[in-house]
Amino acid sequence: MKHAWKGTVAAAVMTAALLTGCSSPAAPDAASGPAAWPSQSTKLDGVTLTIWAAQNSNKTPQSVIDGFQKATGAKVNVVTIPDPYEQGVQTKVATGDKPDLAFWQPTASELTSLNATQTLQSLDGAPWVSKYTAGLGDMTGQLNGTRYAALVSSPAVEGVYYNKEVFAKAGITSTPKNWDEFLTDARLIKGKGVTPFYDFGGGTPWATQWWVQVQLADAAKAGLWDRVNTNQEKFTDTTIQTAVDNYNGLIKEGLFNSNLKTATFEDQGKALLAGDAAMTVQVNSFFGQLQAMSDTKTLNDKIGFFPISPKGNMGTFIPDQSNALVAFKTGDTNREAAARQFLEYWMGDGYADFVKAQSTVSIQQGVETPSTVPDALKAAAAAVPTSVGSMQALAVANPDLYLNLGDMIQGTKTPQQVTEATQQQFASLAKAQGAKGF
Repeated sequence: MKHAWKGTVAAAVMTAALLTGCSSPAAPDAASGPAAWPSQSTKLDGVTLTIWAAQNSNKTPQSVIDGFQKATGAKVNVVTIPDPYEQGVQTKVATGDKPDLAFWQPTASELTSLNATQTLQSLDGAPWVSKYTAGLGDMTGQLNGTRYAALVSSPAVEGVYYNKEVFAKAGITSTPKNWDEFLTDARLIKGKGVTPFYDFGGGTPWATQWWVQVQLADAAKAGLWDRVNTNQEKFTDTTIQTAVDNYNGLIKEGLFNSNLKTATFEDQGKALLAGDAAMTVQVNSFFGQLQAMSDTKTLNDKIGFFPISPKGNMGTFIPDQSNALVAFKTGDTNREAAARQFLEYWMGDGYADFVKAQSTVSIQQGVETPSTVPDALKAAAAAVPTSVGSMQALAVANPDLYLNLGDMIQGTKTPQQVTEATQQQFASLAKAQGAKGF
């Protein structure tokens, strides 16, 4: 399964390459203003659109494609880009290979990595933006005031998925209201002979960073990433270093699964559903795994969700590539218009069928969330309006924090070496992007 929150050293190289690119003179850009929005039902006989998708998003648009092709006569092909998805897309775009549309993480750092002003169509004036619920239209999808991404599903939220039955057996009758209560419950559960937390260090340990980021939620709200972005604060300084130290301390205390070094993402879902572990800090894609393993009634009975932060229950939002799409400047004005029309259809006539087919929370006023959506997924979506942005959402670059934390789990890096390596890479990426202070 692909996860869009991974950084890479290669991003610095890709960013530099993208900055040398040129936009087609036929393609609209932010300076010349947004292009017109065609009618959803405009006939497109003979037009073929290509969508790039990751391995975990290549089935997502199928109901939309079916409806759009029937309504317009267009043909839409989905091409799966092998993992690591972001690196693959960046490499192709840097060499001039572009699709009409692509799934993409709608954060400023990831839009920058595609050199959005040169490679992507402006989506300003999109007719569906005013229909977003809970202020989602202003939360993500923009870079320097221009909209480049269409959010199609609720942004992922870092928070705690927990087994209700394990909580009940431990005598816990309400979810924790802050980090201290969270740890108190974990220690109580351990005393009952059940593993409190489940994480994984085997393979690609992308979820390790959530443990650090939820501890930074209050600091993020107070401007942490603004300071990091301008080199006024570093990963090696007290705030982030303490979060890494705390995570390492919980591991040393024995609050995690004993097979932490070798466990995988698939193991995590099985353990939580079976009650072999009480809690895991995860994002929406994790719940997709649970949905594939069980039915809505069982999930409602067994699995709950709550956001967590040091001082309270503030979530940390992190929109991923499966949540949004971008439209490329291809130089073919007919296909560019058709790509915009496809997005308009998706968020217009096709949206109700989309949320039903995906059994996902609606983010559009006037379109009800299907009854088949489990309560925990609804709770995660409900946490979005009061959440704060993650590193990926608010930082100017996305370093490989998760890989460095994985090394810490394996014993090849100390907590101090984790932050040192992350800071060094972040500074390199920020400098390549021209960020001030680097």
